[in-house]
Amino acid sequence: MTAFAAGAPCWADVMLPDLEAGKRFYGELFGWTFSAGAAEHGNYTEAYKDGRAAAGLMPKQDGRMPTAWNVYFATPDAARTSARVLEAGGVIVSEAAPVGDLGTMLVAADPTGAVFSVWQAGSHPGFEVTGEPGTYVRTRLNTRDPERADAFYGAVLGFEPVAGGPAADERFRPWRLAGQETEIGGRALMDDGVPAEMPSHFTVCFLVAEMDEAVRTTTRLGGRVTVAPAATPGGPFAVLTDNQGAGFGVLSTE
Repeated sequence: MTAFAAGAPCWADVMLPDLEAGKRFYGELFGWTFSAGAAEHGNYTEAYKDGRAAAGLMPKQDGRMPTAWNVYFATPDAARTSARVLEAGGVIVSEAAPVGDLGTMLVAADPTGAVFSVWQAGSHPGFEVTGEPGTYVRTRLNTRDPERADAFYGAVLGFEPVAGGPAADERFRPWRLAGQETEIGGRALMDDGVPAEMPSHFTVCFLVAEMDEAVRTTTRLGGRVTVAPAATPGGPFAVLTDNQGAGFGVLSTE
């Protein structure tokens, strides 16, 4: 069994060309410290916020792999989730396989092309801290086919519209787990303003204490602002890109 409810976001990591540069960037931006890296797992490195596991960083083993953040959803049975992905019209990118004694990982893509991972916990349950400045806060699916995406994640992970949320608004739909009230993320429509070559994707979002400071730090370290800060019901939100090309969201407590 996992410490996270089935379907809940339970981990996030980023694949980077230069691991040490990534540690410098995110260490300064979010106040993270890092593990020494696990050679048996390709030098996979955990990031810690005040000593608690907050995310992972991994050096790219193949230049063809994307430089991107990835979100993991919890499952008690990765094989069963794999079957549900296929039944709902998704694609298996990497079959469910054990990662030592840490857990079992499955990589899949939804019918609109967004890639995500599923985690069946072993000795590594996932996040030890969330919802604090410098840590994961939510995830957002960006897609051009919201109806198909909503149906897929409802069938595979049990996502439902948040009660009282804008369920009829195709531009954004907040998600909750079936039977729960807490929002875990949402689905956003990519409109004509988004370049046609941009595929469906998840944006992994982190909480920051001050939006202006996060933007200044990102640009000073060689990153850039992809989507300028804007007001949302949850607070100011922006999409940033690190100094190696990985995009991520930031939500401010301001």
